[in-house]
Amino acid sequence: MLTLPHRPLRIAAAITLATGIAVLIALVLWAILAAATGGEGSASRIDIAHLLRMTSIQAGLTTVLSITVGMALAWALNRLRFPGRDLVVGLFASAIVTPGMVVAFGLLSIWGRNGWINQASEALFGFSIGNPAFGLSGILFAHVVLDGAFAARIMLARLDAIPTPRLKTGQSLGLTPWQRFAIIDWPALRGTVPGLAAIIFLLAFTSFPIVLMLGGGPANQTLEVAIYAAVRQDFDLAGAVRLAATQIAVCSLVILAASALAPIPTSFGASAAPRWRDRGFARLLQMLVLTLCTIGFVLPLLSVLIDGLGAGIGRVVAQPAFWWATASSLVIGTASALLTLLLALALALGRGATGNGLLRTLLGMPAFAYLAVPAVVLSLGFFLLVRQLGFAPSVAAPYVVILANSLLALPFAMATLGPPLEAIARSRGKLIRSLGLSGWRQFTLVEYPLLGRDIGVMLALAFCFSLGDLGVIALFGTQDFQTLPLMMFRALGSYRGNDAAAIAAILLVGTIVAFVGLPRLFERIADAAR
Repeated sequence: MLTLPHRPLRIAAAITLATGIAVLIALVLWAILAAATGGEGSASRIDIAHLLRMTSIQAGLTTVLSITVGMALAWALNRLRFPGRDLVVGLFASAIVTPGMVVAFGLLSIWGRNGWINQASEALFGFSIGNPAFGLSGILFAHVVLDGAFAARIMLARLDAIPTPRLKTGQSLGLTPWQRFAIIDWPALRGTVPGLAAIIFLLAFTSFPIVLMLGGGPANQTLEVAIYAAVRQDFDLAGAVRLAATQIAVCSLVILAASALAPIPTSFGASAAPRWRDRGFARLLQMLVLTLCTIGFVLPLLSVLIDGLGAGIGRVVAQPAFWWATASSLVIGTASALLTLLLALALALGRGATGNGLLRTLLGMPAFAYLAVPAVVLSLGFFLLVRQLGFAPSVAAPYVVILANSLLALPFAMATLGPPLEAIARSRGKLIRSLGLSGWRQFTLVEYPLLGRDIGVMLALAFCFSLGDLGVIALFGTQDFQTLPLMMFRALGSYRGNDAAAIAAILLVGTIVAFVGLPRLFERIADAAR
């Protein structure tokens, strides 16, 4: 396209990087397939059919419940105006980076055998309600807390985007709340639901820490947890690679089906003020939905802060292992975020510089490899690859964790930076060409000042994903190399609940600070550069 600046170096760099990522993923898959077809043993007795069935059931139920809850919550937020609304919307937006193991621990604090509900029941009525946090019910609850809030934020953005003239026409016609939803809201949401459902299904299908902590036994074990158990507990590599191959096949089928669906726009900014407020029963129902969803999302996080920031935190921070784990988490998170930024910028700048549709598609494909090769599977592939290359896993562990975490965050980074960069190239392309700006000056004078908040959001996402990740470090962690999530998981396994609570609270506070602070910091830096 003649409107696009001529940037052959950007295109060449993106092609080189995309090829490198594709080769790396191919090597990981080759290591898995080689182990599956090699002589690593064939005595594995893992019931893949049962695991696939249970994983599909919980992912399917999670998808239905999350879409339902998300749609109801988006409907309520789109209609209600109240003090602190922006804070509540931002709270639900943070669900995408809230560590799953923190939410799982919060549910245990409330609904577990020694949780708040059981303590209150025994004090008031003299009996216990059991342990509903474990098993399928707990898994679904934790997933819906996160995925339902994520779905609500995406759907709210679609409702906010409804044109004002259409709303005024609906109001002039005197549409009831149900009529408005059927005639105006549902057409706006309809194109988003299938793609969003596919994403939530993949997130639930590949969930690791929540199922690991709340599964309650083999009956609810999923493919991800079974892979971890096969490697770490039984060292059954033959079974692990078969599970990994099964998971890759299923995820690939879902991705192929979802590729024909409309893309899902992400939104982490402020929500538009309500322009249509219902009355009567509909308003009461909206208030009830908002109250229940807010309590369901906030209460597990609040319990983590209350239980974790108590007396037990002093004992945790006094341990040298805690500071080593904290330093490892911060270094790995920072390195992963910076590497993700470089990868995403190179790919997005290259995609924005070309008008060739096929090349744009090819440049975007490697970035989404994580959707087909989830965290534990990717970690297993790296583990096998390192072994085959003759390196000790403990030596390669830090580099593998940083690289794997970067690949895991890359799809979200591309979704954050890609659209604005492409919009800038097309809307200001003629101006850039007429001024004769070089590629570097184009970035520093035009693109970076307009991308400040987007870069901050991307860094926050990548850092928080790495900070709360357990899937990658689970296979490579040792006593001398651990992060805060792994230290928390080990504390739970050793029945040191107070230590785990303190670490969970620290993880939650760190995630919130990064998610809120980094976008604002980079937005101010970009404003100063204008």
